[in-house]
Amino acid sequence: MKDNRKSIKVGLIGCGTVGSGVYRILEENAEVISRRTGCDIKVRRVAVRDLSDPRYVEVPAEQLTTEAMEVVRDPEVDIVAEVIGGVEPARTFILEAMACGKHVVSANKELMSTHGGEILSAAEEAGVDVAYEASVGGAIPILLPLKYSLAGNAVGSILGIVNGTTNYILTRMSEEGLAFSEALRKAQERGYAEADPGADVEGRDAAAKLAILASMAFNSRVTLEDVYCEGIAAITPDDIRFGRDLGYVIKLLAVAKEEPDGISVRVHPTMIPMDHPLAAVKDENNAIFVSGDAAGELMFYGKGAGSLPAASAVVGDIITISRNILSGGRMVGCTCFYRKPVKDMADVVCRYFMIFDAPDRPGVLARIAGVFGENGVSIKSVIQHGTGSEARIVLITHAVPEKSIRRTVKGLEELGAVNRIASVIRVEDRERD
Repeated sequence: MKDNRKSIKVGLIGCGTVGSGVYRILEENAEVISRRTGCDIKVRRVAVRDLSDPRYVEVPAEQLTTEAMEVVRDPEVDIVAEVIGGVEPARTFILEAMACGKHVVSANKELMSTHGGEILSAAEEAGVDVAYEASVGGAIPILLPLKYSLAGNAVGSILGIVNGTTNYILTRMSEEGLAFSEALRKAQERGYAEADPGADVEGRDAAAKLAILASMAFNSRVTLEDVYCEGIAAITPDDIRFGRDLGYVIKLLAVAKEEPDGISVRVHPTMIPMDHPLAAVKDENNAIFVSGDAAGELMFYGKGAGSLPAASAVVGDIITISRNILSGGRMVGCTCFYRKPVKDMADVVCRYFMIFDAPDRPGVLARIAGVFGENGVSIKSVIQHGTGSEARIVLITHAVPEKSIRRTVKGLEELGAVNRIASVIRVEDRERD
């Protein structure tokens, strides 16, 4: 019997960690992909920076080029998959591909968190699909579930562990008692952290992913510059130990909430209760916790990075678009039809965990409590540890605006009765007062 199945041709821009994984999956799983899709999906061209560079997969020489525009403008290419990262030249390649009538798949969180609106508008104008599941959470399916499966829900909040490097570091600090620098070195030795880990440990990688998630969840464009960002370099073993004593663990958490006065989007070290599902997410794993008014609480968990996990999401998007090509259908495009305000971090309300050192003498604690009271900050629980002539005070506040805590910290620094403010860490739990 003659096989009349259509062949979909893919142009791959980049053949590094993720690109090689895409090529490998499409080659090794070709038969099952063909049966599931109803067509053959084949890589036609692959753009690389240097033809002599070693690659994780063998690519025939005739498929390789150093000119990405050759891939973009190849009339036989149906889908362009961009996996080089960064804003430029990826933005130029994608816009040109769509202008040429080609569908696009991208794994580019930086581009989609800064120019997502432009990319989606260009796709709509060109009448093509653009998919970017791999830009958030690696292999974890989260963007399509938000856009399709949860489309009937009003999403109230998203809490995510979306950076495997920082989660590995904090896990090692928690389980082995390591200092941040030691845990980072271990992450680098294991290949979980780059030689320059700034984007990860400073929270920028997680912030880009949160901008994409919040835009989709709340139907209002959120960009990377809207996200408050704070990293984990200042976290100490004492923070972890005292937090554990109070029933909390520390995670670098991406938090997005829709509230009556606007959207709150922030990435920072966060104390979460030990019984929260995210508290059990360890090492390089990622998890995203979504609360919908109809679906309730859902958690999406899995490998958030790596060649094959990220490539899995890219290939999934390629298959979805291939099915649309066969059926004449289209993916849902941009759903940011509202323009909701993004809250200033100073107005965000939550609890706070604090550690500070003060002279261990009568009246000091009362003076400290007076500063809290003057700024409208109520203390929920406090533990005092004696260290000879100095007392270490560990406390958690009730929920207050960030600006109240900032005034309190300034007041304590001016008080003279506090030797050192060691830590101020936000607390995220189900209680608000």
